[in-house]
Amino acid sequence: MQEYRPNNQLDALDIRILNELTENARIAYSQLAKNLNVSNSLVHQRIRKLEDSGVLADAQFKLTPDKLGYETCAFTQIIIGEPKFLKSIIHELEKIPEIVECVNIVGRYAIMVKIFAVNNTHLRDIVYERILSIKGVTETNTLVTFETNFTRSLKLNY
Repeated sequence: MQEYRPNNQLDALDIRILNELTENARIAYSQLAKNLNVSNSLVHQRIRKLEDSGVLADAQFKLTPDKLGYETCAFTQIIIGEPKFLKSIIHELEKIPEIVECVNIVGRYAIMVKIFAVNNTHLRDIVYERILSIKGVTETNTLVTFETNFTRSLKLNY
């Protein structure tokens, strides 16, 4: 199988830092420096560079939806009437707190969103009353998940 590598300006130390941070975002910079056998100030400089370049985004705590009472997870695909509505639809979707991810896709559907709902009735209300009421949305297709088998950050292997 062919090996694919993205075109970027990361060196070996950057990659090692990113891989360590994706394993443990709470690691102290001093411990990270020790693990990588480099100075603490170098770690600070490199992380600042990665943040400034946009490679490293804001660190966040990850909530566990089912532990918070959100029993239903679904992906809803959205057909829009005309391309001119795309930006305004996305803006309206951002206002729905149960939507945690929104992507523009190719094919019959233009947008796909990931939704966490308390139950199926709540999901139905989000789709029928919130999403389908947005001007420019003409149709949806919702896929309910049974479980999430895994999620992960991108691992850098080059």
